[in-house]
Amino acid sequence: MEEKKMALKINDLDNVATIFANHITSGTEVEVRDKAGHSMTFRVIGDIPYGHKFALQPIAKGEPIIKYGEEIGIASRDIKKGEYVHVHNLDSMRGRGDLEKR
Repeated sequence: MEEKKMALKINDLDNVATIFANHITSGTEVEVRDKAGHSMTFRVIGDIPYGHKFALQPIAKGEPIIKYGEEIGIASRDIKKGEYVHVHNLDSMRGRGDLEKR
């Protein structure tokens, strides 16, 4: 029997979920659970290491990435539903002295 691949959505505002399974390969189905116990199944795009995140919905370039109910950065390009979200498509907004204040 194959191990079920799991991810968590912590806050209702989150547009990403965190993988809690060993390295996931592109095309794998992952069950996402939220704090209320609801679950949804997603097919991931891209290989995703343990503890990393993927998009729960399409995220347009410039939109905030929200994890644990907090903005952790903005999309540096359009991100597809199920796609791996990391430094290749996310710009951090924290501790950035090179950016003007909004």
